[in-house]
Amino acid sequence: MTRGVVEWEGKYIRVVREGRWEYVERCGGVHAVVILAEYQGKMVLVEQHRVPLGRRCLELPAGLVGDEDSSAGVEDTAIKELEEETGFTAAKVEELGQFHSSPGMVAEGFTLVRASGLSRVGEGGGTEHEDIEVHLVPKGEVGGFVAAKRSEGCAIDVKLLLLLASDLLDGPVHRP
Repeated sequence: MTRGVVEWEGKYIRVVREGRWEYVERCGGVHAVVILAEYQGKMVLVEQHRVPLGRRCLELPAGLVGDEDSSAGVEDTAIKELEEETGFTAAKVEELGQFHSSPGMVAEGFTLVRASGLSRVGEGGGTEHEDIEVHLVPKGEVGGFVAAKRSEGCAIDVKLLLLLASDLLDGPVHRP
C-alpha cells in the first residue's frame, strides 16, 4: 500500500514521504469501521481518553478491522466493537460507504456502517485497557449534548458532524 519512502515506522503507524508530501498510514493494512447506532430513539455515543489529544473525546463507536484477526470483516468487527464498547449488539449491519477524515495528512479511511435492531447484552466500557463511557442521547438533543461536552473540555470527533448536519444547515452551531 505504501507508495512513497518510509521515513519512520513503529508498531502501528508509519510516516511516508512522497515527493514533498509527508503523511501517516497504519501498518499492516488495518482500517477502521465507524458505527452509527440508534437505540429507542437515542444515538449511541462513546467518550474515552485519547492520548494524541491529551483529553477525553466524544465519538461514535468504532474499531479496527483486522488488528486482532486478519480474516475479520467489517460487519463482524462492527458487531464485536459495538458490544465491547457499548454493551449493545446489532441484528443487522449495513455498510454506508468508505470515508476519509483527514486526507491531507492521514492515509487511513474508515467504513461507515449503520447498526440496527439493537439489544442490550452487557455494560460496555471497552477492554481492560480502555475506559469508555457510553452515552444514549435523544436524536433531537445531540447538538446540545455536544455543546455541553465541548464546554466541559471534551474533544469532539469530526464524525459527529454526521449527527449535527441539520443543525449546521439550519442555523448556528451550538458552541460555547
